[in-house]
Amino acid sequence: MNRVVPWTELVATIEPVYPNGEGPGRPPVEIERMLRLHGLQQWFNLSDPAVEEALYDSHTRRQFVGIDLGREPVPDETTIRKFRHLLEAHQIGAQLFARIRAYLATHGLTVSRGTIVDATIIAAPSSTKSRQKKRDPEMPQTKKGTQWYFGMKAHVGVDSQTKLIYSVAATAANVHVSQVLPELLHGKETRV
Repeated sequence: MNRVVPWTELVATIEPVYPNGEGPGRPPVEIERMLRLHGLQQWFNLSDPAVEEALYDSHTRRQFVGIDLGREPVPDETTIRKFRHLLEAHQIGAQLFARIRAYLATHGLTVSRGTIVDATIIAAPSSTKSRQKKRDPEMPQTKKGTQWYFGMKAHVGVDSQTKLIYSVAATAANVHVSQVLPELLHGKETRV
């Protein structure tokens, strides 16, 4: 998202309606920071308090938003809610996300909500006692942590609301989930 989305262009859309910091109260948080935070909130389907907590819990998310806890706190849930309401009041949110989707599409990318993707290794024996004294070629090795495994991998797509499995892909153990992600997100059963 850092490399693909033209944040400066999107910030310009919000600037005319964003508080300028004149008057009483706290100064407003930088627009791009709030826009990135709002993106995280929408992409991960988080409530206002949940996105605040997620930023405290995740260095990667703080880095994406541009927050250094050594210099500043994470915007609180009230600030997050006010920004969301500002976008809603001026009907900016939907058009921003439509533009983001278009930018991503030009780079061959999509953002999906509502799918949990996970993979599990189905271990096979590591024995080489076949007639040919070789391992099964369909059961390659992969490393998880410090442990090596031989076998297959089951990749599963689960609906985040109902928790029902709607897609499954069986692959060699050394196939990364990113290689079957399109099939998992679109509910196609595959074997690679």
